[in-house]
Amino acid sequence: MRNELENHRPVYDDEVDEAPEPEFKRLTADEAAEWRQRQPRESVWDVVRWQLLLGLLLVPLAWLLTRRTEVAASTAYGVLCILLPTSLMAYGLTSSGLARMVQRLFPGVAGLSLAGLFFWEGVKVLLALAMMWQAPRLVPGLSWLALVAGLVVALKAYWLEFWMRSRRATRASKIL
Repeated sequence: MRNELENHRPVYDDEVDEAPEPEFKRLTADEAAEWRQRQPRESVWDVVRWQLLLGLLLVPLAWLLTRRTEVAASTAYGVLCILLPTSLMAYGLTSSGLARMVQRLFPGVAGLSLAGLFFWEGVKVLLALAMMWQAPRLVPGLSWLALVAGLVVALKAYWLEFWMRSRRATRASKIL
């Protein structure tokens, strides 16, 4: 890798830290298959599952604490404002006809995958905002505090999934 200093003389990485760059070694088909097997299978659907689970735990808890169905309904709607757009994004990235067509026509083109991610993230944000905009019309006796609590808990599912994923990776590395 090349860097430029103030005097515009090209400097290479091995000159900076005086350590030679390691030689690139191509993996054999067997080594590549073994490496793939060691890597955990990640899915965007894992986040959706955690959001659903947390929502199923939070809504009865909200009702138990307040004994008000309006609070439970507001909490459920808050969770749905995150869960449904995330589910749509997961479907769009993994299972939609467009995703399958892109994977088939352009295998290994990371730029298209990134463009798809940005597109579906935009759809997700717009749908979440539209659902929150409609909340007063759709949820009778809306409790904004309960709705925000549902939103926050559903959003924390992302962090929970990342934490669980890192724990799985740590355990897997200790086994190997």
